[in-house]
Amino acid sequence: MKKEKYTVTGMTCAACSAAVERAVGQIEGVNAVNVNLLANSMVVEYDDSVLQPNSIIAAVSAAGYGASLASESQKQVAAAQGSPIEDEIAHMKRRVIISLVFMVLLMYVAMGPMVGLPVPHFLVGLENAGTMALVQLLLTLPVLFVNRQYFEVGFKTLWRRNPNMDSLIAIGSGAAVAYGVFALFRIVYGLGHGNLDLVAHYSHDLYFESAGMILALITLGKFLEARSKGRTSEAIARLTDLAPKTATVLRDGVEVEVPVGELAVGDIIVIRPGQSIPVDGVIVEGSSAVDESALTGESIPVAKSVGDQVISATLNKAGSFKFQATRIGEDTTLAQIIRLVEEAGTSKAPIAKLADRISAVFVPVVIAIALVSFVVWLLLGYPFEFALTTAVAVLVISCPCALGLATPVAIMVGTGQGALHGILIKSAEALETAHSVDTVVLDKTGTITAGRPEVTDVIPSGELTAQELLRLGASLEKPSEHPLAEAIVAKAEQESLVLTPVQEFLAVPGKGIRAQLEGNTYLAGNLPFMQENGIELGAFLSQADALAEQGKTPMFFANTERVLGIIAVADLVKPSSREAIAQLHQLGLEVVMLTGDNRRTAEAIRKELQLEAVLAEVLPEDKEREIRRLQEQGKTVAMVGDGINDAPALARAQVGIAIGAGTDVALESADIVLVKNDLRDVVTAIKLSKATLRNIKQNLFWAFFYNSLGIPLAAGVLYPLLGWRLSPMYAAAAMSLSSIFVVTNALRLRKFAPNR
Repeated sequence: MKKEKYTVTGMTCAACSAAVERAVGQIEGVNAVNVNLLANSMVVEYDDSVLQPNSIIAAVSAAGYGASLASESQKQVAAAQGSPIEDEIAHMKRRVIISLVFMVLLMYVAMGPMVGLPVPHFLVGLENAGTMALVQLLLTLPVLFVNRQYFEVGFKTLWRRNPNMDSLIAIGSGAAVAYGVFALFRIVYGLGHGNLDLVAHYSHDLYFESAGMILALITLGKFLEARSKGRTSEAIARLTDLAPKTATVLRDGVEVEVPVGELAVGDIIVIRPGQSIPVDGVIVEGSSAVDESALTGESIPVAKSVGDQVISATLNKAGSFKFQATRIGEDTTLAQIIRLVEEAGTSKAPIAKLADRISAVFVPVVIAIALVSFVVWLLLGYPFEFALTTAVAVLVISCPCALGLATPVAIMVGTGQGALHGILIKSAEALETAHSVDTVVLDKTGTITAGRPEVTDVIPSGELTAQELLRLGASLEKPSEHPLAEAIVAKAEQESLVLTPVQEFLAVPGKGIRAQLEGNTYLAGNLPFMQENGIELGAFLSQADALAEQGKTPMFFANTERVLGIIAVADLVKPSSREAIAQLHQLGLEVVMLTGDNRRTAEAIRKELQLEAVLAEVLPEDKEREIRRLQEQGKTVAMVGDGINDAPALARAQVGIAIGAGTDVALESADIVLVKNDLRDVVTAIKLSKATLRNIKQNLFWAFFYNSLGIPLAAGVLYPLLGWRLSPMYAAAAMSLSSIFVVTNALRLRKFAPNR
């Protein structure tokens, strides 16, 4: 299977995106297709052994739209020429200005005489009705011309039986203009035959100003909508702007400034204070402090030296260094983040698919309602122009813009806000599903805890001080590669203790070590190792039990005769994890810990953090089974892990969350990737999901409510009782306002902020 992205042109509403999806989805070999109305893009997954891109493009064209493959070169050309959204806004602005100028003139000429405004004398009176009608037509033509796209796309899709919003506009405004031209001919006929009654009748039936007003107001609404859409893409734009455009690279020992696109893996790049890092790599010379807050949210600059990794788009604060490029172009961390955000915007949430299904049948139904209302009013004996304006009003007010924008705008803003907070949401479905999670399963090591052992207690016998015991322990453990030994050595180095070299070092796997230090033999290890060597533990045995009950690992240190003390080591719970678990509880969620550790250690952490349950001594391959067991109990599970040994469990959970992604993002198994190693971002992700879904439901409610109220009103259902009906002009204004309302409501998500 192959997945490719296409640029689609001509889409204006949800009916358009549904038509494109339907056309491409019917092609043999297509596995999945997602159309993004906001980004005018389409992602198609297909079998490239039976299908070629040209066939996909042809299917889109047959549906009445345009398509082209969004290749990398095209992206670069587009980037060089400017943002497509900015170009669209500029184009819409020109259309709005021309439309409004001629609409104002048209309204002045058409309505001026009725309200007593001064108009040229050759436009006043029945004898000048023909001139008046002709002037109105001439003022309408520029509005029709600049907005010809509605007619080109609308009638083309109607002809191909895929009517969309443009079809409604084209039929509505086209009918008004056609009837106006008919009235013009009747006026001229009446003047030529001296039939002033005919002239008087049709001079009041000129609907050029209605057509001009409809097109101008809808174009104004589309302009405001396009401008708002530009703001929804702000997160991606801000991420893209983080990366520098050039880099200083060593070529044949000489520093040369080159475009970032010309860098190759293995290049040595020079970074000075204040410069952004262009690609991912490893420092080979020098040291510095790097501000990684743009990607990880960590406000404190991170110290970097030889051998440390640096990430693209982070900022060098102090010091200079050279690093070797390891990831360039689309492989950099920044590029992966941008790609994830874009893919999330392209994907559809289940709730969006409901709106698409409705939109697919909505436009044909509206056209049918307009025709029925036209016929019914004629049969009831109302004038032709009354029936016509009623039908036009139904067509115009029913444009499904608000319905089509309700979900994708909120999804795009939501995923964008997630990216700005270091939360990469891979799909709209994950964003929607996260709100319904009722059980959060947390991996222990590296998720709840820091993932590295630290010394917690140093308990010496009366023969040694705590520092002497730590120095002895670190000296003995220095040759060992065990993680617990490394923790003891690190603690000694932290306290600047001078270690003594050992002789005859012997490691006993799973038990401990034996070594000579300054001519004396010492032992270090666990309880069975001490017992095997006949070491009397005395009161230290109960102390070791107490430490173990607290989730710590006690290590005994002794000479050949007696115990000298205990050093306890533990993988400590991160303060942020403690806070995050408390916040998850406040949200009413059940929190379960999953770990391969022994039950005693796991139970100690469960008590400390007040977790509902703990699943201990679970092998990596069994974690997926435990998640499935929870799901079989009817629970909606979010699994939080490091995305590597937890991959099967992450994939099994309704929402898989990889924490502490750094540069090795767990792209395959997780639905949500947290760039920072901070469990509090799980809370933020769930809160963001709840806020986004609430916003989508608000948008859909108002879109459906608006159409449910607007269509009957426009059709004149209340006219016989209350005399209420909408003119096409008011219908156009109402339709535009509904779209603006939905987009503005979605933009409120930009104010989302986690409560820390």
